[in-house]
Amino acid sequence: MPDAATAGNGASAGPAGPSAPVTATAAGALTVRGLRKSFGDVVAVDGLDLDLRAGEVLALLGPNGAGKTTTVEICEGFIAPDSGTVQVLGLNPVADSDAVRSRIGVMLQGGGAYPGARAGEMLNLCAAYSADPLDPAWLMSELGLNSVARTPYRRLSGGQQQRLSLACALVGRPELVFLDEPTAGMDAHARLLVWELISRLRGDGVAVLLTTHLMDEAEALADQVVIVDRGRRVASGTPGELTRRGAERELRFTAPTGLPIAELNTVLPPDYSCAESDPGRYLVTGDISPRVLAQVTAWCADLDVLATDLQVASRSLEDVFLDLTGREMRE
Repeated sequence: MPDAATAGNGASAGPAGPSAPVTATAAGALTVRGLRKSFGDVVAVDGLDLDLRAGEVLALLGPNGAGKTTTVEICEGFIAPDSGTVQVLGLNPVADSDAVRSRIGVMLQGGGAYPGARAGEMLNLCAAYSADPLDPAWLMSELGLNSVARTPYRRLSGGQQQRLSLACALVGRPELVFLDEPTAGMDAHARLLVWELISRLRGDGVAVLLTTHLMDEAEALADQVVIVDRGRRVASGTPGELTRRGAERELRFTAPTGLPIAELNTVLPPDYSCAESDPGRYLVTGDISPRVLAQVTAWCADLDVLATDLQVASRSLEDVFLDLTGREMRE
């Protein structure tokens, strides 16, 4: 298998020849300041700031309608902002659209391929637009698409369409890649293939802006996470920073639903409390000491239930996301 540099813009040679060096480091791959965009009375993006450097993966998270897609489409140059500034590889994505698009890769969740085109033909066509493309055959092999190379796009499974869309985004050796829900519809094996490829892109100095609804994907891949809601940034940091923030006085555990937590509250010291934050998920707040941890597990043992997934001073990224954006379903 060719080395990782063939998947991005490192200086190493691969099956498609030497790749161009990354030039995004000095100015940053993506800089967004005070971005605003409205559609009629609906404010889609409201004063958003973003920073993404070469060799970094940024996960942009938010509920439906939070402004993620609009933000990404502005950065890609498909939509002009109402106000604010956007620099992609040091260029204006609208005014310098031709120069920008020759240096970025865009993976659309809808695929963006011709329905009747065969998978291999579609990737070869995308490669033909690039001055120094990756070897399409190698990329097809890397993403497990060899067996469907002659299959029309419309007959591919959802996961296969996603992998082909990713291949089309990468074949031109981009310096910055926009990935919209890159593993949607994929099985576990295909997801791991894509995760590995994204990690190799980072290693080659490629900047990646990732949108996903999969919190484990963001935790596994992202160097930094930005959570947006109603067009505004509500939190940002590394996955570790976000999951530790505000959790210093928390103990979380999983157990059967409907435990009599009022009884546990009588066992705990007066300044502690326990609540069932979600069915089967419990939260104890207070200064979590070894004694308190022992009291909680002993109480569960008295009820003949097993407390699992105990976490002290830590939350999952999903917990952080739901606490910041609300737990109600949005249309």
